[in-house]
Amino acid sequence: MNAVEIEEAISALAEQAFDPEEFPFAFLEAFGNKATTIKRLRSGSSNSSDIGGVLQRNNIHIAVCEAGQVPATLQILRQSPATTKGKAKFILATDGSALEAEDLTSGETVACQYRDFPNHFGFFLPLAGITTVKQIRNNPIDIQATGRLNRLYVELLKSNEDWASDARRHDMNQFMARLIFCFFAEDTDIFGGNNLFTSTIEQMSDSRSDNTGQVIGELFRAMDTKLEDRAAAKLPRWADAFPYVNGGLFAGSKDIPKFSRIARSYLLHAGSLNWQQINPDIFGSMIQAVADDDERGELGMHYTSVPNIEKVLNPLFLDDLRAQLEEADDNARKLLNLRKRLASIRVFDPACGSGNFLVIAYIRMREIEAEVQIRRGEANDRSWIKLENFYGIELKDFAAEVARLSLLIAEFQCDVRFIGQKEAKALVLPLRKTGRIKQGNALRIDWSEVCPLTAGDASAPETYVCGNPPYLGGKKQNAAQKEDMQKVFGKGGSYKNLDYICAFIEMAASFISEGTKVALVTTSSVNQGTHVPTLWPSIFDRGISIFFCYQPFKWSNNAANNAGVFVTIIGLSSDSTGTKYIFDDSNRKIAKSINAYLVDGSEQIVESASSSIFGLPKMITGNAAYDGGHLFVDSVFKEDLLTKFPFASEILCRVSGTSEFNDGKLRWCLWIDNDQKELANSIPEVVKRIGKVLEYRQGGGEVAQTLIQRPHQFRYRHRANRSQILVPQISAEQRPYLPVGFLAPDTVITHLAHVIYDSELYAFSLLSSKLHQVWLRTVAGRLGNGIRYSSNICWNTFPVPLLTEKNKSDLNRTAEDILLARESCFPKTIADLYDPEKMPNNLREAHERNDEVLERIYIGRRFKNDTERLEKLFEFYTKMTAKSTIRKANLP
Repeated sequence: MNAVEIEEAISALAEQAFDPEEFPFAFLEAFGNKATTIKRLRSGSSNSSDIGGVLQRNNIHIAVCEAGQVPATLQILRQSPATTKGKAKFILATDGSALEAEDLTSGETVACQYRDFPNHFGFFLPLAGITTVKQIRNNPIDIQATGRLNRLYVELLKSNEDWASDARRHDMNQFMARLIFCFFAEDTDIFGGNNLFTSTIEQMSDSRSDNTGQVIGELFRAMDTKLEDRAAAKLPRWADAFPYVNGGLFAGSKDIPKFSRIARSYLLHAGSLNWQQINPDIFGSMIQAVADDDERGELGMHYTSVPNIEKVLNPLFLDDLRAQLEEADDNARKLLNLRKRLASIRVFDPACGSGNFLVIAYIRMREIEAEVQIRRGEANDRSWIKLENFYGIELKDFAAEVARLSLLIAEFQCDVRFIGQKEAKALVLPLRKTGRIKQGNALRIDWSEVCPLTAGDASAPETYVCGNPPYLGGKKQNAAQKEDMQKVFGKGGSYKNLDYICAFIEMAASFISEGTKVALVTTSSVNQGTHVPTLWPSIFDRGISIFFCYQPFKWSNNAANNAGVFVTIIGLSSDSTGTKYIFDDSNRKIAKSINAYLVDGSEQIVESASSSIFGLPKMITGNAAYDGGHLFVDSVFKEDLLTKFPFASEILCRVSGTSEFNDGKLRWCLWIDNDQKELANSIPEVVKRIGKVLEYRQGGGEVAQTLIQRPHQFRYRHRANRSQILVPQISAEQRPYLPVGFLAPDTVITHLAHVIYDSELYAFSLLSSKLHQVWLRTVAGRLGNGIRYSSNICWNTFPVPLLTEKNKSDLNRTAEDILLARESCFPKTIADLYDPEKMPNNLREAHERNDEVLERIYIGRRFKNDTERLEKLFEFYTKMTAKSTIRKANLP
């Protein structure tokens, strides 16, 4: 269940007659517990309560009590040994009149009338596995309103199927936006009467709903009619009581969908809420899902939290405004200059959704302006910050409507907060121009037409581009999105593996001019692997630099069990002179220069190299068979073959790629030298398999044709003389180290892994280090949540200082310690050993010793953190590549 469904279920429970015996089970059922779970609790088999209540282990302890005994019962629940033993996170007591609950983890409590407990549903959402945020816990109106509007929307479509068509969808969305405004206006005194809109519909429409649409139509017509035109409009007296609103909201289509009796009931139910408490910053994101068939099932789940929005806006421009306010102190002239600056700033979100970023930017700017007004003695003065300075592009029609509406609501709420209810009401109607939100595809629109690059006097206005554009990997983009990418990047093929968000970064880079800065939330992959050499050179070549960034962090929404996605935030500017910052969690570090890998260093981009530029042993891809799988055999085939033909052991070898190495799987192959062909031909099962290989290659392409003369052999046949180091092709990014193997020469390493043949163990030490893992996370490509290892980009570029024989000997020893620690944990697999939560202490300690020895070779001590590691690695890389460039330039 999602949050909206839970709110609906507990609201229905609160409206029913209180049943003391049934309440605990109905309450748990409302939070998504399955019928079998409830059945076990009823029977007592899983009910651990010691006070006659209901205790669901690891969740909640509930007790129903006599009238007036709620506080005392809550205390009994708190002190109950079963509460502690059952690891209950919540306790709840009620007598059907009052209800009290406590979150035992945070200590937060709820005390309310029983009928009002649905207003606190956000407090209990963790019972359903949903991580809540402060806005929902303290203010559930957003989800309540979303749920009720959703029920109304779905019911209207049942009676007005044509309104769901593309031709009428705009009319339907506009109708819903008008309703939202009316619900808000009647609860904030904008309409000048208590519950005027809802009560008028209830009084003037009949219960069968035959005329509900007509009544609403007359109300909308009144709100679109100026006072001086009212007489000619011949409005009904009950409609004439409504003020003139328009400002574009009630212009256009006057059609009203047909209302059923149920739809009328849902409308009145939605109007009964107190819409004055709506949060425009998160309400918009939830309500836009009402009109989206794909998102309706996740109502209330998709919004960007305010703290995450502020991670974008603060370093983009709000921190600078606050610094100017601090510097101005009480200087009237400086404060006036700041207020003029605030009035001139433009904020533009090219993928604005329902306007969250724009709303928060507006509210925070109003807060700064209010402080300026207080210091200048102008506390009740009308704001100079205009909504028409807030621009957006949004693909979905209803989201664009809601973005405009959210800005209007934010403006009114700020006016109430900063200049008073009476003054705010006097200013709000008729509606003035709202945010300039254009509906359309941001990758097919000229951004300068939406948000002009020059002001009316031809100067360059102070403009800030911000937002959280959509992320989609190259393989997940649909045909239309691939066309978008081609339109932005041209017909060259290099962009095809880029994330969809790269098109927004490219558009933003083209849009940047004097006075313009950009900050976008992006996937962390944009600054890793092959994305970097494909995307960033052209951006840097324009003279654009990164002036702030966040190290990758988890960006998640409010969905239950949501894994989130790792993102960063990147600030771009054409001004390279300002201070640059790198943020990591709550820390901020000044940087000289931020490169495409989000490291303090030169704008050097790591290029693929065919051999190690630091003189490390050669790494190649393992042996590709090109055999259709017929030269590979499992353990069953192998044992059967050896039972019949013991001498077949001479042409059987164990094989290992990435999966076999990680999971300890046993797999074998036929490895036949030319002088063993006669032996192989004496075994029918082997002859049959060789024949299958021949058929496969005969039907193949040009490469296959070159292998037809030796169907008994792999395409590549590399083997070690003494030992070999196996490097996985894919490794989980969350692992603390890259797990590599040190194998005897009798194993064939396949093309699904990389290999270094006959090297000293110090290469194993380097590959197993934290330094190398940090380098991989930065420069390697990605496959899902894993690191895709490439010898050319990961190993051949890995910066290593010149190693003495003593250094190599020390590293050989620490590598042996890692291998010995692994052996002591037999039969655990590599996957088990390198699980970050389960890594054995002795193995972790062996890696730590290896890191200690290696890092002292680099800087004489351990690095403080991964940021310092990367900075040193890039410093080495930049110096080495600069020397290489000089050498090439001096060649005759």
